[in-house]
Amino acid sequence: MDLGLRGKKAIVTGATKGIGRAIVEALLAEGAAVGFCARSEDEVQATVAEFQAKGGEVIGGAVNVRDGDAYRAWLESTAQALGGCDVFVPNVSAGGGMDSEKNWWKNFEVDVLHTVRGCEALMEHLKKSGQGAIVIISSTNAIETFAAPMAYNAMKASLITYAKQLSQFVGKAGVRVNAVSPGPIYFEGGAWEMIKGTNPKFYESTLRAIPSGRFGTPEEVARVVAFLASPAASLVTGANVVADNGFTKGVRY
Repeated sequence: MDLGLRGKKAIVTGATKGIGRAIVEALLAEGAAVGFCARSEDEVQATVAEFQAKGGEVIGGAVNVRDGDAYRAWLESTAQALGGCDVFVPNVSAGGGMDSEKNWWKNFEVDVLHTVRGCEALMEHLKKSGQGAIVIISSTNAIETFAAPMAYNAMKASLITYAKQLSQFVGKAGVRVNAVSPGPIYFEGGAWEMIKGTNPKFYESTLRAIPSGRFGTPEEVARVVAFLASPAASLVTGANVVADNGFTKGVRY
């Protein structure tokens, strides 16, 4: 299937590793031009060089999304450099943790506020696209009880509500908004690799809860995101697509 992404301009946050990197790779493979960010200048430049060596039209920048002014400036300069923005994927996350109240502030600023700021900053570009699409990265931690009560779970849940309500608000302007909720995703340097080493019992119990007996991969999530971001998914907006390999057990009508 031709997703219709060739020639589109996309912006992805947090994309030097894991799901974000896989999303950039998937969009580039479909012929989109992509701008992305991460915090480390060295990692950004190395990732840009790798993608450009494969023929991808890609630019990158180092930015801390918690710095609202710097983040907005990067978004605008990236959209200008690309010649617009048709697709926005706010992917950056502060991750889990429950050691103190600081987790709640960090997850709010990184997971929620960076998403909201990005959508607001890029909305005029997305409206001008005529086929604008936002794909917000949530988590299955938002839709079922998992591990323990923590900021990550609650903030990811708020993003699903935000995606649904935003989709209704901007739909008449030709912008679609969806969320993707990945289940446990394993990759080198990721959270589940760390958990495997530090808490093997929890790792194994999670693995047993997945019907196929394996974790998902960033590439599998990226393919879902690429579809939702594309004109091929023109009928889909306001949805939360669960990409969890059967990990969650709830029935959602």
